[in-house]
Amino acid sequence: MSARGGGRQSMSELKLRRLLEHNQRLREDLARPRVKVSEASASLIRYCKTTKDHLVPSVWGPVARAEDHYGQKTPGCTCRIQ
Repeated sequence: MSARGGGRQSMSELKLRRLLEHNQRLREDLARPRVKVSEASASLIRYCKTTKDHLVPSVWGPVARAEDHYGQKTPGCTCRIQ
């Protein structure tokens, strides 16, 4: 019977440890800085309006070759067939 008592003790210790870890995670989550949804939305809208997106030329207009991160850097094919 003493083996059963030891099993119960370790099981309750395990449950306690899990509860303490969960409590610590909840405390960390509570301490995390928060931003209001309205502020986050305004920030996102401001970023989208001021940051040029080269993949949407219909909104931002044509992109100069020097600014195009997705286009070819050198004109023509530079590969050589031997």
